[in-house]
Amino acid sequence: MKFETTPDGFSLSLDGRTILRHSAASPAIFVGQGQERMDMYRGNFEIEDYITERSALKHAVIEGQTISLAEFEGRAVRLELTVAGTNIHFRALDDSINRFWIRIHAESDEHVWGGGEQMSYFDMRGRRFPLWTSEPGVGRDKSTEITFKSDLAKAGGDYYTTNYPQPTYISSLRYALHMETTAYSVFDFRRKTFYEIEAWAVPERIEFYSAPTFIELVEQLSSRFGRQPELPDWVYKGAIIGLKDGVNSFERLEKMRNAGVQVSGLWCEDWVGLRQTSFGSRLFWDWQANEERYPDLRRRIAELNGEGIRFLGYINPYLCVDGSLFPEAEAAGYFARDQLGRTAIVDFGEFDCGVVDFTNPEAADWFAEEVIGRRMLDFGLTGWMADFGEYLPIDVELANGIDAKLMHNAWPTLWAEVNAKAIASRDKTGEALFFMRAGFTGVQKHCPLLWGGDQSVDFSRHDGLVTVMCAALSSGLLGNAYHHSDIGGYTSLFGNVRTPELLMRWAEMAAFTPVMRTHEGNRPRDNIQIDQDAEVLEHFARMTRIYVHLAPYLKTLSTEAAARGLPVQRPLFLHHEHDPKTYAVQDAYLYGSELLVAPVWHAAQEMRVVYLPEGADWVHVWSGVEYAGGEEVTVASPVGSPPVFYRKGAGFAKMFAALKGM
Repeated sequence: MKFETTPDGFSLSLDGRTILRHSAASPAIFVGQGQERMDMYRGNFEIEDYITERSALKHAVIEGQTISLAEFEGRAVRLELTVAGTNIHFRALDDSINRFWIRIHAESDEHVWGGGEQMSYFDMRGRRFPLWTSEPGVGRDKSTEITFKSDLAKAGGDYYTTNYPQPTYISSLRYALHMETTAYSVFDFRRKTFYEIEAWAVPERIEFYSAPTFIELVEQLSSRFGRQPELPDWVYKGAIIGLKDGVNSFERLEKMRNAGVQVSGLWCEDWVGLRQTSFGSRLFWDWQANEERYPDLRRRIAELNGEGIRFLGYINPYLCVDGSLFPEAEAAGYFARDQLGRTAIVDFGEFDCGVVDFTNPEAADWFAEEVIGRRMLDFGLTGWMADFGEYLPIDVELANGIDAKLMHNAWPTLWAEVNAKAIASRDKTGEALFFMRAGFTGVQKHCPLLWGGDQSVDFSRHDGLVTVMCAALSSGLLGNAYHHSDIGGYTSLFGNVRTPELLMRWAEMAAFTPVMRTHEGNRPRDNIQIDQDAEVLEHFARMTRIYVHLAPYLKTLSTEAAARGLPVQRPLFLHHEHDPKTYAVQDAYLYGSELLVAPVWHAAQEMRVVYLPEGADWVHVWSGVEYAGGEEVTVASPVGSPPVFYRKGAGFAKMFAALKGM
């Protein structure tokens, strides 16, 4: 990065490209004060800001690599910048500052991707993205009835709401920017000549990365944020079957296996038991085996292990007040406190919980050892859903003394670290597999697998199947190599239920992702399940066979992910960066470098238009027809034949061609 002074300011360039230009006439940095209103309701947030001051820091005094900024000459210096390598470090000299803005130079035809895990828009250019971990909302499209009804219950979302935000983006100019802060922040890409980045605290620094290729840039970012280990060998044996039917889950699993379903794991959220509420059955948040619902579970887990099938459960950072673990944690002072110094109690709808304070090292160690280590790993579990990382209340008092509003975004990373520490303590890193929907900067280092959260059980543009692809592509660029989703979606409300077609189309996509995992959804009895329809079951069994057939290829991608940080699911431009038509594609992806997958995400769609990147010839898997790259093609896509192509001359071409006969 090159730092240059100008007659009335300074400029920064990266590999010859202007990044920031600051002058008295056109300042790039602003500071001020704001008063926010944040209302949280079960992980959903209503956030407003009232700006009381926004001042341009027009006057710059430069000494070496340090820049002192004031509003005018003769005024007190309010902010200090230091340029070091490819980083800009910030130091506030005015304690009243709680708002910060910086403008980054932009080109009119530039594209930007990242922002954590984005569900609606892969290319973020032209829109504003608040970055705050939260429930995405039931309905993220303000024009839909579902979102309208959900908003009335404080449960709706918008195009930018996400479990996993991260203040990092990649530019099509082949550089990346990361802002090191946990504060509420905003990436605003609406202007043609600059991007405005906002934070509700002065950031520690802004980091820049550049490389001659996108692949090298992704490698740099994965090195910065952390890389995941290779997938466990047991995963390649088939799908992880999600059932929450108590002891009946074992019988239903056997039925699926007899139908030809290839199985790697049985995932039972309800292993901890259930409680009945007016909202229906809810899990009992005490994080240990419930012998009434799962009699003799330890023996059953051992039997499954003997057949090569792993057992997975569920956990989150809360403990219910009527469980056996709550009094132990409270007596030790392991919970976050309210403003009166008492254990903070959170209402989850007819049952109350305390949140374990992971800023207290003793509490984090206790949870890792006594809860996850002893009651889960030692009991026989090989994995679990680590849920609710985005739920830290913003009004609690934490052991480290930092404002909960500043810790809220950091919480998913702390939660991931606790889970990873428990696994490492049993020497099971790379063998045990937990998956999270919440994330923030650094979660990559600890969480071995992301899942896309709670999609609606439909084909909708902002809530359904297609959002999973966008989520995988955006998060994958930032060092998250492995992504997957609930096959068939999760959220079923207001009469919205799965169709057999949706379940089959979702399974088709999942066969070409790192992990196949089913979910019965939030209302299992209202929604069709895989084992309830002969056609669906037969189709699903075939998709699991396809997944297993591709396991040798997936293993090479997993090895590559651990060594280089490249995601398994990749945007088309990652390997075809000289083809600008690939930059905005978000409903298709490369599975490694050799397969192109374009899942069907509309109902009743039997023909699909697919853009094939230039620079290669492509072979349609199901027909064997060859197509030249650089063109849109229309292919038949009936259920069972999702558009999949392999690159002619691929190293695994023989394996891919064999899919035609499966």
